[in-house]
Amino acid sequence: MTIDHRRQDFAEYGPYDVILDVIGGQYLERNVRTLAADGRLVIIGLQNGLEGQLNLAELVFKRISVHGTTLRTRSAAQKAAIIAEVQKEVWPMIENGSVQLVADRTLPMAEAAEAHRLMETGRHVGKILLVNG
Repeated sequence: MTIDHRRQDFAEYGPYDVILDVIGGQYLERNVRTLAADGRLVIIGLQNGLEGQLNLAELVFKRISVHGTTLRTRSAAQKAAIIAEVQKEVWPMIENGSVQLVADRTLPMAEAAEAHRLMETGRHVGKILLVNG
């Protein structure tokens, strides 16, 4: 299921076992509130805030774990290992259709500046893909 956070409140569709958050601080409290018992919040981006409010009782009573990660600070060897694991474990699910990628639009590489402009507006849903040709 894909939820457009500008038109729908993702919290209405919870509880969730896992949330991958690219927004950051602004969504911290809602993410924790929306997680199921034993849920996991993985923060993978900080697009809209480095800090957020957190009710620690929700973490304790629901046994929630919060993780943060990024590729940026990893070594080339670690990045290569992660890519190999994704190719082995995730790519087959994309190929067989059990996991679907959401693409907002595809642009030619010559329009990279336009792609960046679109990303900065935050109005896209899914990835903006740049392709050769």
